[in-house]
Amino acid sequence: MKLNYPSHHLVKTGHISNCQVCNSKKVHLILDLGHQPLCDTLLTKEMLGQPEKTYPLRMMWCENCTNAQIDYCVDGSEVFHPEYPYKSGVTKELVEYQIKIAESLIKKYNLKKNDLVIDVGSNDGTLLSGFKGTGIKTLGVEPTNIAKIANKSGIKTIQKFFDIKLAKEIKKKYGQASIIITTNMFAHMQTIGEVIMGAHALLKDDGVFISETHYLLNVVEGGQFDTVYHEHLRTYSLKGLITLFDQYDFTVVDVERGDRYGGNIRVHVMKGKGRKVSQAVKDLLKLEEKSGLGKLKTFLECAERIKKARLEFMDFLISTNRKGKHIVGNSCPGRCSTLLNYYGVDSELLPYLAEQPASLKLGMYLPGKHIPVVNNQILIDEQPDYVILFAWHYARPIMEQLKARGLKSDFVIPLPDFQIVKNKEVKVTTKKK
Repeated sequence: MKLNYPSHHLVKTGHISNCQVCNSKKVHLILDLGHQPLCDTLLTKEMLGQPEKTYPLRMMWCENCTNAQIDYCVDGSEVFHPEYPYKSGVTKELVEYQIKIAESLIKKYNLKKNDLVIDVGSNDGTLLSGFKGTGIKTLGVEPTNIAKIANKSGIKTIQKFFDIKLAKEIKKKYGQASIIITTNMFAHMQTIGEVIMGAHALLKDDGVFISETHYLLNVVEGGQFDTVYHEHLRTYSLKGLITLFDQYDFTVVDVERGDRYGGNIRVHVMKGKGRKVSQAVKDLLKLEEKSGLGKLKTFLECAERIKKARLEFMDFLISTNRKGKHIVGNSCPGRCSTLLNYYGVDSELLPYLAEQPASLKLGMYLPGKHIPVVNNQILIDEQPDYVILFAWHYARPIMEQLKARGLKSDFVIPLPDFQIVKNKEVKVTTKKK
């Protein structure tokens, strides 16, 4: 089969006027988040004296395929630079979650010894570590220097961007893959066509491409605008994903929903047209229609809710500071940069962001607002009045962990709706190690 793909599936750097998935011109502005820096390009102290690049950040919606996207693409080599600071293995909940993905794939597809599983955008190899000891062969593909961490821990990883050329090289050296998986990556790439056609070339005839990303329905229902940043070129609906793969020799055969990232979608896409489609796919398509993902009104109402949440947050932050109370931030995920830059919060209002001791972001500064990122031991030492949880999708375990370490502060959860959780309301559950 000749490897061709639609030209709009190579997203060009710069302004994007048409839908990245279906090429429709019927794309509407939902929310303008202003000009923002790249959320994972944190600054060193020396860089604070330099000019800083910012780019337009706007959430758009396509009325044809119901997918959401941003309308400005920053070149992937700049976004996912070699020193990219994200590491899956830092977050305990994510490690457990990704190991479960591996276990579920082994069971669902009856994977056997010598089956090959490839993780594209494999980061530090956390997901692939779930296959250790099974005899199932694994290979990671990761463009940043995090690949070196994976290789050191015994997870064979190629440090390159995945494309058709690399897919052919892998096939020649390692054979065909039974499964190719991407988690929180398929929405990021400019080279949609290269990835899908590369997967097609590399998969066995009954092989499956699995993609897990933020889910548009959760984003809209929860007003989760902080998932919109330059890494996330697209936020997929199921209808959008089906529209995408319909343009290739693939069939979306199954779908699962989960609560990762504040709500995620995992699609199973089998090589070949006309494959049997599960009831779950049909049911979720109906739910999307019923929930209004095909109506502009739904998205404009979501934008109003986001603007209201911004006012509530800023009112609280300013009034708390005015009263002389001490309020700080915990966690510095990519989404934190979108929220703080859109809200307009700097180190005067929020003196620091506390991160785990193993985080690659310690000693750096938040892009745009230049809030320092420090070791979260400071929370226990200082006992501030309030701690804002920017990794709010992990709010419960974070509150429990910090309280168990002796934190007496109250917590602020900024999204989906602004809320304050009193320290005394947090129950610490003791788990066996």
